[in-house]
Amino acid sequence: CYLVRRLLRRAARHGRLLGIKGAFLADVVDTVIQENKTYYPELAEKRDYLKRVISMEEERFSTTIDQGLQLLSAMTENIESDANGKKTLGGEDAFKLYDTYGFPLDLTSEILAERGIGVDEAGFDRLMNEQRERARAARVAAGAGALTDAKDEDTPVTDFVGYEKYESDAHVAAIIANSERIGFAGSGEKVSVILDRTPFYAESGGQVGDIGVITSDSAVVRVTGCKKSPTGRFVHLGEVISGKLGDGDSVTAKVDITYRQNTMRNHSVAHLLQASLRRMLGNHVQQAGQLVDSRRVRFDFTHFAALTEEELSLVEHGVNEAILAGLNVNTDVLSIDEARKTGAMALFGEKYGDKVRVVRMGGENDPVSLEFCGGTHVSNTAKIGLFHIISESSVAAGVRRIEGATGYNLIEVLTESESSIKETAQTLKAAPNEISERAAAISAELRSKNREIEKLSGKIAGMQLSGLVGAAKTIGEFKVVTAVIKGESADTLRVLTDKVKESEPSAVVVLAGVSGGKLSFAAACGKDAVAHKAHAGNIVREVAKLAGGSGGGRPESAMAGGKEPEKAEAALAAVAGIIAAI
Repeated sequence: CYLVRRLLRRAARHGRLLGIKGAFLADVVDTVIQENKTYYPELAEKRDYLKRVISMEEERFSTTIDQGLQLLSAMTENIESDANGKKTLGGEDAFKLYDTYGFPLDLTSEILAERGIGVDEAGFDRLMNEQRERARAARVAAGAGALTDAKDEDTPVTDFVGYEKYESDAHVAAIIANSERIGFAGSGEKVSVILDRTPFYAESGGQVGDIGVITSDSAVVRVTGCKKSPTGRFVHLGEVISGKLGDGDSVTAKVDITYRQNTMRNHSVAHLLQASLRRMLGNHVQQAGQLVDSRRVRFDFTHFAALTEEELSLVEHGVNEAILAGLNVNTDVLSIDEARKTGAMALFGEKYGDKVRVVRMGGENDPVSLEFCGGTHVSNTAKIGLFHIISESSVAAGVRRIEGATGYNLIEVLTESESSIKETAQTLKAAPNEISERAAAISAELRSKNREIEKLSGKIAGMQLSGLVGAAKTIGEFKVVTAVIKGESADTLRVLTDKVKESEPSAVVVLAGVSGGKLSFAAACGKDAVAHKAHAGNIVREVAKLAGGSGGGRPESAMAGGKEPEKAEAALAAVAGIIAAI
C-alpha cells in the first residue's frame, strides 16, 4: 500500500510538471483496465472502487505537496555552494520533509536534481537510524527487547499444542531477563520464558497472546502475554510470583480458559464480520488490520466512505444471522496451492508457509466464511452468543474501523447501556420507553424559553440604550461609552454594543459584564468610528489584558474574557486613554 501510494504521488507530481491542472489519475484508470483486463479481470470488477480511492489519494496529496514544496523552496533558498560549486540540501531538512510531510527521500532528491541541487543522504540515513534506535530502546523499555535480543537458536522449536489443549507439560528451554539469558529467576523478577511445548497462543494475525500460569514444583509464574521471537520460539512474558524457576525445569503451562474463549469468540466474529461487510458493501472490502482480545474485536477494512446507520444495522444483522444459524467451524491444514484452490481469502501482503490453516464457517460447498487463518476459533458460531457494533470510524484514507463485542462482554455493554438509560429516565422524570418523547418535549421547551429570553434581552437592551448613549463622552472624533453591567451574559453585552453602534455612527462602546463569576467584555465601533481607524478588536484586547484576560475580533465588533472580575471598572477606565491614542 505504501509503495502504491508513492507511485501515485510521483505520477501526480509529473502530471503537474506536464501542465495538467487538477486531479487526472482516475481518468487513466479506464485505459489501464482496458489494457490489462485479460490478465487481471478483477480490475474491471473493482473499477468504481479503484477510481474513487485513486481520486481521494490524489486530492489528499495535492494539499500536502503544496505545503511540502513551499517548505522545500524555503529550505533551498539560502543554500550556499561548496568549494566545487555544488549545492546540497542538509540531511536534517530532508528528514524533516520525510518525517513531517511524508516526502520520501527519493522524491525530494528527484525534485532537487531538476534544480541542480543534491541531498545529504548520509545525514538523512543517520537521522533515520537514530529514530529506529529510539524506537528500539522504547521497545526494550517496554519489555519487548527479549524477543529480539535473546539468542535462542540453541533452544528447541516450540511445539504449539494450543489448538487442542489449554494445558500441557513442558520443559523450560530458556529464561530471559533484561534481554540476557539467565539460569534462574526468583520471586518478583519479570522474565521471558521459552518452553519446548506450550498451549499458549503467541500474538499474531491480530490475535493477542494468551495469559495464564506456568508452575513447577518450586515456582509459579504469572504469564501476562505470549509473543513469537524472530526465530519462531514462543516467548512467555510474565513475573515469578513465588519460588524459584530454573532453566530446564519441568513445568505445567496452563492457559486462562475464560480469556482464551472470549478471544476466540471475537476472532471468529471478525471472520463473520468481513463476510457480512463484503456481502453488504461489495467485494472491494478487504481486511486492513485487526485486533482481537478477550474484550473487543477491532476490524479495519478498505472502504471509501463512512457507513450509514442502515448499512451498520444490515452488517450487524448479517453477522448475528450467521451466529444464530449455529454454523460448524472447521479447520483444514493444506498446502498453499491446495488452499488457494479452495477460494479461501488470504491477507494481502502476508507471508505464508508451505502449509496453511484454512478456517471454514458453514457448509463445505457454500461456506459463509472461508479464510486463511492461524488463529484460534470457536467450534460452532453459536458459541459466539451475539455480536453488537459499538463504533465505526475512520483510520486512514480509504480505511474504516469497526469495533464490537460478543458473548459476556456484550452483556456488559448492554448492562451499562441499560443503566445509563435508567439514569437518564430518572433525570428526565420519564419511563425508560418514553425517553425520546420526553427529550424532544424538553428540547422544544428550551427553544421556546430561549426565544423568550432573547425578546426580554432585547427589551432590556432598549431600556438601557438611551442611558448608555446619554452618558457618552466625546474624545476627538469619537463618542465613547463604557459601563459595567452586572448579572448580564456575554450575549446581552453583544446585543447592547451592537444597538449603540447602530444608533450612533461615531460611537466606540466597551461594556463589561459579570455573570456567574465570569467576566466578559464586548466592544463595538460605529461606521464613522471605524472610518477614523477605531478597531473594536484591538480595543477590547487591550482592555481585557488589564483584567488578566484576552480576546479580539473585527473592527466593528469584538468580544473578550477576563480572569479578574474585580478589575473590570479599572480596565474600562483605560478606554479613554486607548481612544485618545488613535
